[in-house]
Amino acid sequence: MVSFPMRSVELFAGAGGLAIGMANAGFHHDAVIERDHYACETFRQNQHHHVKVVDAWPVHEVDARDFDYKLIAPGISVVSGGPPCQPFSMGGKHQAQQDERNMFPEAIRAIRELTPDAFIFENVKGLTRASFSQYLSYIKLQLQFPDYIANLHEDWYAHFARLELLAAGGGIEPTYDVWAQTLNAADYGVPQKRERIFFVGFKRVLNVDWAFPAPTHSQDALFVSKWITGEYWLRHSIKPSEKLIPERFRSRFERLIKKADNINILPWKTVRDVISDLPDPEIMVCSSIPNHIYVPGARRYVGHTGSSLDEPSKTLKAGYHGVPGGENMLIKDDGSVRYFTVREAARLQTFPDHYEFHGAWGQAMRQLGNAVPVKLAEIIASCVSIHLR
Repeated sequence: MVSFPMRSVELFAGAGGLAIGMANAGFHHDAVIERDHYACETFRQNQHHHVKVVDAWPVHEVDARDFDYKLIAPGISVVSGGPPCQPFSMGGKHQAQQDERNMFPEAIRAIRELTPDAFIFENVKGLTRASFSQYLSYIKLQLQFPDYIANLHEDWYAHFARLELLAAGGGIEPTYDVWAQTLNAADYGVPQKRERIFFVGFKRVLNVDWAFPAPTHSQDALFVSKWITGEYWLRHSIKPSEKLIPERFRSRFERLIKKADNINILPWKTVRDVISDLPDPEIMVCSSIPNHIYVPGARRYVGHTGSSLDEPSKTLKAGYHGVPGGENMLIKDDGSVRYFTVREAARLQTFPDHYEFHGAWGQAMRQLGNAVPVKLAEIIASCVSIHLR
């Protein structure tokens, strides 16, 4: 197996959620590749402030299509990244393989040229829709057989068919064993309902028996702590009697009250759980807390109603035509709404408080909307690390 230190290359790094999680799991990045200037400035700003986790990472502000992997010494343990997801996003153009922003071919090129022992890639849940099912299978086959590239002028349908025949023939073993699964970040202690598909692969010669980490948190456990034991409200100094169970939850109440003592998993974390110790940015300006600045102008409109304080937040989104408002604002106790500050959004993505984001609110929120939650990244990367040791 692989000896330490385990070296990695991070593609499409964004603001660094996956990269930080990888580093927390013991990987050292030989290269961090990202073309967005503001995201690269976020890395550089934190390096300038001597944030330990990113201090020695070589940051390459370049389009992944133009990066020369000959610059990387052989022996990379893991390639990781989140290929730009607009082609498969529910809110995007839905062009998938025809979309020039589809960067999966570059992720596969990195695998082919760096020949890592393993890889971790993340993408939007929209990729699992029925309309993309063939392309999802195509991605998996390319990850299994990265050396079998498309011929000149061969379209993806023809290449897919050729890879299917290769896999079915049995004469040539895949280079990588590949697992793909949709995970909800809330099930792993992230205070956000964020569903994403993860691809994890190991070289077949390593003979790894992989399984995605089991969930550690659940919606049922949160329900019990709020509506059966009342522990959630007491923890936040709210009288349980002031919070009556909504009528729509009655059937769930009847179901869970019978097995509340047997739920051996932690409750989902909520927005209130992770931001309640921060000063209200509308009332107090706190210069000692980076990126915690009030942004006016939040309003409700159809389909954009904000996140409840007492649930994990909605999925933070980057937005194709700018930052969407509804997913990036909260509903206060009095029913009014306001935008999350960048620091609050960073907590929803489980970034450390000392990590600062470069750019105005919209630019920083776009970085956060594209990020993999640090905690979820660390959980997956740690599991990969264990199998590589």
